[in-house]
Amino acid sequence: MKFITSLLAAAAMSVASFIAPAVAQDKGVVGISMPTKTSTRWISDGETMEKLFKEAGYTPDLQFADDDIPNQLAQIENMVTKGAKVLVIGAIDGTTLSDILQKAADAGVKVIAYDRLIRDSGNVNYYATFDNFQVGVLQANTLVEGLKAKFPDVKPWNVELFGGSPDDNNAFFFYDGAMSVLQPMIDSGEIVIKSGQTGMETVGTLRWDGAVAQARMENLLSSTYTDAQVNGVLSPYDGLSIGILSALKGVGYGSGDLKIPVVTGQDAELPSVKSMLADEQYSTIFKDTRELAKVTVSMVNAIMEGKEPEVNDTKTYDNGVKVIPSYLLKPVAVTKANAKEVLVGSGYYTEQQIDN
Repeated sequence: MKFITSLLAAAAMSVASFIAPAVAQDKGVVGISMPTKTSTRWISDGETMEKLFKEAGYTPDLQFADDDIPNQLAQIENMVTKGAKVLVIGAIDGTTLSDILQKAADAGVKVIAYDRLIRDSGNVNYYATFDNFQVGVLQANTLVEGLKAKFPDVKPWNVELFGGSPDDNNAFFFYDGAMSVLQPMIDSGEIVIKSGQTGMETVGTLRWDGAVAQARMENLLSSTYTDAQVNGVLSPYDGLSIGILSALKGVGYGSGDLKIPVVTGQDAELPSVKSMLADEQYSTIFKDTRELAKVTVSMVNAIMEGKEPEVNDTKTYDNGVKVIPSYLLKPVAVTKANAKEVLVGSGYYTEQQIDN
């Protein structure tokens, strides 16, 4: 009997020693609220963070809000109720979260704004993003580069402007960054905005909707370009760029002597990369969201250990209540010339993915 008891005790100790590391490894729940699945970029962001948080010993609660603000609010509230210690939020509308973030703060939950700044709340602790003003600068630089290459004998260049969603704070940084390059050229007469449509209140594209951008481009072509040609289009996002290009090709651009205008983009989405390689879209901006996910996990680790997360910007991002300590990553301009080097070389895509 003593022998059996000893065996049972040894077995219990063995099971306990096997289970203990798994229990000790569970560092708590991290809520990950992503805005939509309509963009492959956000799906990739969410899945990458989910994987990294699991590897770091956390229990990730990943939810996509399908561009529905009440849905996102309900999902975040549920994350708080389920005991999330930290929330990572890519907001649909950065101005709608104040009440739910107050509830989170009351429950001791820390908040990291992910890529999109959350406005009008004092309960945002940190911000992980890219240098969004620089994104706009790079977009404008590639636009000008493309105009010089494709239309060297045309002056002035006819350009149209598209902005991102007015409820996304980043859209204003993209636009302002681009205009810091383009406005002096507009003032000097090198570039003409033939439609006269400028300013985010006019050129913004709600919810970054490609169909909305396509319809607006079609209207611009029929109202302004019956007797003139478009040379360039500033587009802040690949999903808009594809719609814009569809409108342009629909009236004959890209056939005969009518060259495809220089169209910019952002996020290096696969359809746009293929479009660049086919000499349609001219450029995109690569933001390696794998690195952004790593920065976010590092921030969460620091918060959970009672430390200050690493930041590299404490001045730029004022959300209307306070300046949010931020970590900014560097974006990279991509054209056909360096697409494979940057995107395949970094392992973001395989050569087979972009060639098929």
